[in-house]
Amino acid sequence: MRAIVAGGGTGGHVIPALAIANQLKKTYAAEVLFIGTARGIENRLVPAAGFPLQLVRVGALKNVSLTTRLKTAFDLPRAGWDAGRMLNQFAPDVVIGVGGYASGPAMLAAVVKQIPTLAFEPNVVPGFANRMVARFVSGAAVHFQETAKYFRHAEVTGVPVRQAFFEIAPKRGGVPTLLVFGGSQGAHAINDAMIRCLPVLQREAPGIHIIHQTGERDYNGALAAYQSVQNKAGSEHVFSFEVSKFIDDMPAAFARADLLVCRSGASTVAEIAAAGKPAVFVPFPRAADDHQRVNAEALARHGAAVVVEESKLEGVWLAETIAALLQDSQRLQRMSQAARELSHPNAARDIAAMAARIAGIESVSA
Repeated sequence: MRAIVAGGGTGGHVIPALAIANQLKKTYAAEVLFIGTARGIENRLVPAAGFPLQLVRVGALKNVSLTTRLKTAFDLPRAGWDAGRMLNQFAPDVVIGVGGYASGPAMLAAVVKQIPTLAFEPNVVPGFANRMVARFVSGAAVHFQETAKYFRHAEVTGVPVRQAFFEIAPKRGGVPTLLVFGGSQGAHAINDAMIRCLPVLQREAPGIHIIHQTGERDYNGALAAYQSVQNKAGSEHVFSFEVSKFIDDMPAAFARADLLVCRSGASTVAEIAAAGKPAVFVPFPRAADDHQRVNAEALARHGAAVVVEESKLEGVWLAETIAALLQDSQRLQRMSQAARELSHPNAARDIAAMAARIAGIESVSA
């Protein structure tokens, strides 16, 4: 079997794509080629995972300046031509689009050449690249049932995440622990709100332990703020904390936490579902098509999360919300169960099986 995986840009695109590629290699002895752009994280992650990567030149069309849109529009025909040439050379049995800048040209080239195509869409509302090809693809693997309406022949497969997240046992008792993070670079709005709410939080939730990943930029200020509040705390309002720039072992941090405060990108949402962790989501307001808000609201409707818009992220409200949740163990258990109901432990296997079925390929290993 020969497969092309097209797209990338962020870890949210590339990490699931690598999981799909590895499953194709394991189950179908597939040869996999990635198509990406020079600006994406795929340039580091894909070669490190042992897969070949070829590049097309194309940029963004959404949430960018007119100059950037014009440049991208000028680049698109050449990107489509280059992607078509790569398809001719590699002769894939299937092309899998994972979203991101390179996905659109490669998928459109595959459609024109009548090569079977599979769109992978982890967000509730498809991104621009997947919306562009939605009517033409052979099939689509989606995370949410609400997303199926955008595609032909869609199946709810979920998003591939590391097995370690599924192996996290429900937390029972111990010190009430809050995990705060905003992605690998941190989230300044969340960091700022947490610092402002600390004096209230230490009163409303005495004995709390906070694990806070700030990112590089906000680390020193956040650490100083935690230390200052802790030094001023009376014995009846004692709390403890761990502030770090990055968390290398995120599944271990999840396992220690009773509640999470975080963004709601597709990969984070999938990891929370896999781990069965209650969450307070603060969607990134400038995400393309406002997809983080829609993702967060999907979990909130299921009873797995609470959503607060960044524009309404006020310190006292955040502290009182966190305290109320941590003091209601039954609600946390209900939220945890609701989150797990949205998990998909076999996502990579199911997506690979869809790709193989679309390509007309039989499994070569158990």
